[in-house]
Amino acid sequence: MHKMVTERQARILEIVRDAGFASIEQLAARFEVTQQTVRRIVNQLCDQGLLRRIHGGVSLPVQHQNLAYGSRQGLNPDAKRRIAHAVSSFIPDSVSLMIGLGTTPEYVAQALSNRVDLRVITNNLNVAAAFARNPDVEITMAGGTLRPFDRDIIGDTAERFFSGFKADIGIFGVGGIDEDGTLLDFHSGEVQARQAILANCRTALLVADASKFGRNATVRGGHLNDCHHFFTDKPLPEKLRTIVTHYADRIHAASDERVNAA
Repeated sequence: MHKMVTERQARILEIVRDAGFASIEQLAARFEVTQQTVRRIVNQLCDQGLLRRIHGGVSLPVQHQNLAYGSRQGLNPDAKRRIAHAVSSFIPDSVSLMIGLGTTPEYVAQALSNRVDLRVITNNLNVAAAFARNPDVEITMAGGTLRPFDRDIIGDTAERFFSGFKADIGIFGVGGIDEDGTLLDFHSGEVQARQAILANCRTALLVADASKFGRNATVRGGHLNDCHHFFTDKPLPEKLRTIVTHYADRIHAASDERVNAA
């Protein structure tokens, strides 16, 4: 069972992501609690791999690999639900969908799970499970070796699988988005699977919450320019203003009134 991140923990994570570092003293003053209370909260976040202890405070972890799936499921759930609701409003019934790996695509699948006459093509076990009780959804899953901690199938197997179809809409997440719009992941096989969805769908939807902005994933694979639409939960930060200027018509914040049914 994954552990949900509390509202206060989520606010601490946001502070550290924005600044890169936060001292115990600063956090205690910010939340008007004792330093002992702050240490207990940040220790919980460090134990989940969401923050890293350094002298006097905490910073972002050095991430050469992604967090465990269970930790990611409980991270920013409200943001992911808002994104999922916006995507659900955008997608009509009676279409074919390729849905990729990650927790935000899983939230999207849950939001779409009661829809009518969908064809779902996925390499994500949790996505398939979200639709499994709906007889009006036809599910086709990638075969191969499952990554048990990520609950998906990636690499050559996923690439060949997606290449056998042409879907109306592709929905996929990403490990990180660099300041120049480059899409990043933690494993070359993840990039390979995502690129296969891009190559075999008519309309590409990137779904990613604000924690992915500037996140230090290491494997390059594609660019925001490859995506027809980018659904996120809040306006992009100042350091990504260049992206907003170039791709304003493709970016949909979850509260954005421009998000309409397709």
